[in-house]
Amino acid sequence: MLSLNEMIVLTVFLPLFGALVTGLFVRNIGDKRAQLLTCIPMVLSAVLALAVFLNVTGHEVVRTVPVLTWIVSGDFVTHWALKVDVLTAIMLVLVTWVSAIVHVYSVGYMSHDDHKPRFMAYLSLFTFSMLMLVTADNFIQLFFGWEGVGLCSYLLIGFWFKKPSACAAAMKAFIVNRVGDFGFALGIAAVFLTFGSVDFATVFKAASDFHATTPEASWNILGMNLPVMDTICLLLFMGAMGKSAQFMLHTWLPDAMEGPTPVSALIHAATMVTAGVFMLARCSPLFELAPTALMVVTYIGAITAFFAATIGLVQNDIKRVIAYSTCSQLGYMFFACGVSAYNAAVFHLFTHGFFKALLFLGAGSVIHAMSGEQDMRKMGGIWRKIPYTYAFMWIGSLALAGIPLFAGFYSKDGILEAAYAAGTTQGSVAFSLGIAAALMTAFYSWRLLFMTFHGTPRADHHTMEHVHESPRIMLLPLVPLVLGAIFAGAIGYYGWEILDPSLTFWNGAITILGHGEHGEHHAPFLIHHAPLIAGVSGISLAYLFYIRRPELPVLLKMRFQGLYKFLLNKWYFDELYDRIFVRPSIVLGRWFWNAVDTKVIDRLGPNGAAFVSRAVALRSAKLQTGFLYHYAFSMIIGLLVLMSWLAYTVIR
Repeated sequence: MLSLNEMIVLTVFLPLFGALVTGLFVRNIGDKRAQLLTCIPMVLSAVLALAVFLNVTGHEVVRTVPVLTWIVSGDFVTHWALKVDVLTAIMLVLVTWVSAIVHVYSVGYMSHDDHKPRFMAYLSLFTFSMLMLVTADNFIQLFFGWEGVGLCSYLLIGFWFKKPSACAAAMKAFIVNRVGDFGFALGIAAVFLTFGSVDFATVFKAASDFHATTPEASWNILGMNLPVMDTICLLLFMGAMGKSAQFMLHTWLPDAMEGPTPVSALIHAATMVTAGVFMLARCSPLFELAPTALMVVTYIGAITAFFAATIGLVQNDIKRVIAYSTCSQLGYMFFACGVSAYNAAVFHLFTHGFFKALLFLGAGSVIHAMSGEQDMRKMGGIWRKIPYTYAFMWIGSLALAGIPLFAGFYSKDGILEAAYAAGTTQGSVAFSLGIAAALMTAFYSWRLLFMTFHGTPRADHHTMEHVHESPRIMLLPLVPLVLGAIFAGAIGYYGWEILDPSLTFWNGAITILGHGEHGEHHAPFLIHHAPLIAGVSGISLAYLFYIRRPELPVLLKMRFQGLYKFLLNKWYFDELYDRIFVRPSIVLGRWFWNAVDTKVIDRLGPNGAAFVSRAVALRSAKLQTGFLYHYAFSMIIGLLVLMSWLAYTVIR
């Protein structure tokens, strides 16, 4: 019988074992063995994660398992340890179960790919990096996992490296995240500068004492007095904005669809984008002491939820619609953190992971059935041919839209009611934008269903003849996701009482100052049912537009052509960034290349040395004439020079 510590260690390191064995011996083990050597450890890790969760929740257990002493530099010592509390336990279940399902699903989805072992190794390494992030007990270890998931996302988004658009998307994700990670690194440095430690427990205790003794402490930076706690938290939040694709640092997320569909499911449901929300919840003791930072988090989250939903209304790529849905739902989670409802944010993160993975893998099944087609305008009329995929997509969409009895109903409602109950301006703005986003979410989710599965077939005859249901290896892994999309919300709400304002379930894993003052149970009747009204209204509008009156979208597109182009082009953020950052960077880079690199460094460096050597060699070669008297003359001259030097030395 394994002890709790052993289960924790195995949960984290089994995916690493699969990644290393498969990655290092990829040429020798073959495709089938590579798939087994990654899937089996991942499934075992998921089973152990569930056991860890059951041991930690409800038993007031917080376990820290030391692994090794990592960094020793003078008085600075950092250990590598695995911290597991309720927050970590929830993340372990989410990450390992979704990843295990994605691993098994990939066996079928990637069956025709030539590089299956490499793909499976990357998936396992991605999972390990995320597990290192969520089990970190200090900021340095958190940063290690943080950068690990960034690296793996680059490898997986650009997995089809012969495809230029995939390589460009991978670079875009990596570079945009570097912007956020720069702020995150500065935030960690500021934490160490202020509190003299990077260990979570030490920092959180020191922050509480620091705020109690010097609440008005500030730094003078460039002539501005910046509150210490707000500055630290805003820098940390900058990292979360990049990883979780929040407004202004969101542009990488839709392009990440260039990777294989299982990658999209893993990034959007359990790994990369969830890191920012987890970090805010983990650092809740710091953010609770930084009201300005919380206000910024609320506004950024609310804007993200709204603007991503507006873009999702008009996208035609089935995966991009779901991608913008992820961006919007992450906005919900962030503004929940901004109004100090970290429990609601993590609850939605948990439920969202199941139904978003279900939607992405269901979309992968559609793409598989349609011979690789992703444009919904070239689909339609296929629901009878792929009934299981159709049913799974319906369940995922019902959960996403927040329809009662499905998972999203409980978690999304909890967020919106917490925003309303906050009683602040930013809370009211977040609630209003959240309701608008809920309406649009329901609309574009059913737009996707109706355009993909209903109506007259719009694909060519050859494609329609080959539409078929996915194999069992792709369908059976979706069953646990279906169960999660249906029951995870009710279990969390009624069974675990995740949203209970007393935070009993959390056992100190998150901190909410004054949490008893506002809770989701005190919302008025209309506020409580506003998300449901918005969801049903969105579904009804989609039914009207794409089933009853399919000519309406065309008429509205023509009537509001400017707005349609604005949304279709994603608010022109890519074009704006191209004009402000990309083009000037290219011009500056070319100037440095021509003026500095070529004309200065190369001329004075390697090219200059080569030129001098060549010139000396050419002149020296002229001495080799082949005439004996020339050589004799040279010898006499050399002898005279030598004798003159000796004479000068003796006389001096």
